Amino acid sequence: MKYALMNRLDGCVAVVTGGSRGIGYESAKALRDNGATVVIVGVNPEIGQKAAGELDAEFYAADVCSSEQVKTLTSEIVAKHSRIDIAVNNAGISLGAPAEECTDELWHKIMNVNLHGVFYCCREFGRVMLERGKGSIINMASMSGLISNVPQRTSAYNTSKAAVIHLTKSLAGEWAQRGVRVNAVSPGYISTDMSKDDIARADMIKVWKQFTPMGRVGEPSEVAGTVVFLASDASSYFTGSNLVVDGGYTSW
Repeated sequence: MKYALMNRLDGCVAVVTGGSRGIGYESAKALRDNGATVVIVGVNPEIGQKAAGELDAEFYAADVCSSEQVKTLTSEIVAKHSRIDIAVNNAGISLGAPAEECTDELWHKIMNVNLHGVFYCCREFGRVMLERGKGSIINMASMSGLISNVPQRTSAYNTSKAAVIHLTKSLAGEWAQRGVRVNAVSPGYISTDMSKDDIARADMIKVWKQFTPMGRVGEPSEVAGTVVFLASDASSYFTGSNLVVDGGYTSW
């Protein structure tokens, strides 16, 4: 075994949902830099096409909340590439409200993107991988699926990410003997467009840093390396795992 080549992804086709910005963008970049052909998926064609141009990747517009759109997306990718080797189910939203003020609409919006969308992608991309007998699915969860954050009140978001972690474990058990690995990545506080407003709040960032042993928020690139690891043969005996990238937050 040539250990120096274990992270190489030459010849692999990788799909990254929510790949136009933040963790998805950096993950797509890292996968590309390690040899993969990258397809990014998003709901905003303007932002997506720009990102694809920067990444030398392909862009497909699709809403992961729609199972029909995910099916069509999968068919189009397979028609062009004949395969999907890696799927990074990263598309997600972060909306917060005190539980007693969380409307049905807000609850369902969070679940539709963060949970239902992840399942639809796992199901459709997974079918392609199962037919070939090989593939790696990486679901973007969160440390919020393991703990209850402070000072923000985000019970709906936390619940959606906890469900993603358990969905990952469930699918890993179902598909392990058929060659498809399913793992999750749980970032802590990462500097992205999604978190920039909270980071700008002195009262919020003070608490976040106080509870993080490293004393800072992370960068999207610090999550991307974990994605490459789980996508590659370097993690060939990993399935059903949830790798936490949080600067030590959940260690206290």
